[in-house]
Formats: sequence, C-alpha cells, structure tokens
Amino acid sequence: MDASRIAVAGASGLIGTALVRSLTADGHEVVRLVRRRPRADDEVEWDPGRQYVDAAGLTGCDAVVNLAGAGIGDRRWTDAYKRTIRDSRVLGTAMLAEAVAALDEPPRVFLNGSAMGIYGDTGERAVDESTPPGDGFLPSVCVEWEEAAAPAQEAGVRTVFARTGLVVAAKGGAWGRLFPLFRAGLGGRMGDGRQYWSYIALHDHVAALRFLLDSESLSGPFNLTAPEPLTNREITAAMGRVLRRPTLFAVPEPVLRAALGEMAQEVLGSQRVLPTRLLESGFTFAFPGIEDAVRAARA
Repeated sequence: MDASRIAVAGASGLIGTALVRSLTADGHEVVRLVRRRPRADDEVEWDPGRQYVDAAGLTGCDAVVNLAGAGIGDRRWTDAYKRTIRDSRVLGTAMLAEAVAALDEPPRVFLNGSAMGIYGDTGERAVDESTPPGDGFLPSVCVEWEEAAAPAQEAGVRTVFARTGLVVAAKGGAWGRLFPLFRAGLGGRMGDGRQYWSYIALHDHVAALRFLLDSESLSGPFNLTAPEPLTNREITAAMGRVLRRPTLFAVPEPVLRAALGEMAQEVLGSQRVLPTRLLESGFTFAFPGIEDAVRAARA
C-alpha cells in the first residue's frame, strides 16, 4: 500500500499499538480514535457508548481499522461486565460502519476485529473460516460483532474480519500474564492440559493485518492463528524450554473455575483453529512455531 491515511480505533491496545508503530514506520499517516477531546492533530474523538464519532476526522482515510473492545480477561464475568464486553464491540463497530458508509468518499477497506471465540469449544476438531459459529456467550458476541459491520459492506466497502487467536506477547494480553509466572518458575499446565490453544506471534498478527489491508480483493473472515495449534500441555513445555524454567506447577480445573467463574471455560476450553484463508491467500508466517513465537516475544 502506498503511503495512506489510516484511522485506527483501539490504537492504545496491545495489537493496536504494534499496528500503529508498523504503519507509521512505513510512512503512513495514522489517525487514532480516542475517547476524549483530541490533544493532537492525529487524534479524532469518538464515543461508542454515545454512538458518536467526529466523522470529519475520517474524511480522506483509505482504510479504517477497528480493534476496540473491552478486555475479555480483565475482570470476572459478571452480568454487567458481559454487557460491557458485548457493547464495546457491537456498538462501536455499528457506529463506525455507519460513519464509513455515510462518507462522500468511503475508505476502500474497513478492517474490523473479531475473535476465534466465534467457534466456541471445538475439542480436538480442527476448524477454519468455513465452520459455523459455536454456542455460548463469546460465539454470540462475535456473531453480533461481525454483523454490526453490515452498513459498510452494504455501501460497497471491502470489509474484513480479523478473527484473532491468542497473541504471544511479553507484555499485554493473556500471554503477558503468563510470562512473569514462567520466568519465576511458577508456570504449568492448566487443567489437564489437553485443550488446544490457537496462538499467533504478535509480529505475525500485525503482518497479517497489513497483508489484509494491502490486498485489493480479500474480504470476509480470516483466522489470525498460527498454522499448527498446540495443546496447553505442549505450549507449557515449550515455554519452559525457551525460558529455561521448570514447569512443575499445574492449576487444577476446580481452582480455575473458582477463581475465574464463567471465564474459566475460555482457559479450559479447546479451540483448534486453522488460518486456512490466510494461507490460501499467500500469507507467510515469520514465527509459525511456538518456540519461535515465544523467542520473538522475549526479544
């Protein structure tokens, strides 16, 4: 993509920060959507709760990227926080999609966040983008999340859904909480460790987003996960090898359920998600293996 003007919602999150850094390093003009009065020329105010965005700030954008959403693992899943998880994604997406569709000159691409949680617990069964949504809270949220982008699609804007896996990063996200434990020698499997975790290196995630932005024709859902998902037990062993620490500790399932409540199912559940469409489109992973992904995060 030639130097472009790109709007990013969720620019302060783990993935958003890395994406903005990558885009600006390549000479793109990035407009960050912020939930306050702008303090710089590269900021545009928006408020998903009030269904407000300063649409004038989106004028001239070649792409709009929406990565905003309340953290899945930030708090225990009370009914109130589950509403926050849902609304922060669905309302924000709907509002941005409507704003994009209403522009006199819409961007050529609307890249919206989503998650592999759309498939639910798949056990040992491998799934890809052709698999229908599963059952439960997160699958229902993801379905609404993607459906909320309909105004942009109906306006003819190429719309892409990045169904994110577990991002391997030393700071931020779920993996950011694992690194300190493993470095302290307190890491270990969760439950019986047989559940599949579909991971992706942060570097590859950003590269995949850039790949999807640069395309002229790719649209619809793409799984952003490494080609070979591994079990929690296998990932635990790999973390121990790379960090040279013992992995003797294990967190029993009852303890996880007591500590995390309903969210424990996301830790204990199995998701064997394959990036079929990404690979078929010609994307190449720099860190496809878990040990390489952990080393890249540690660097």
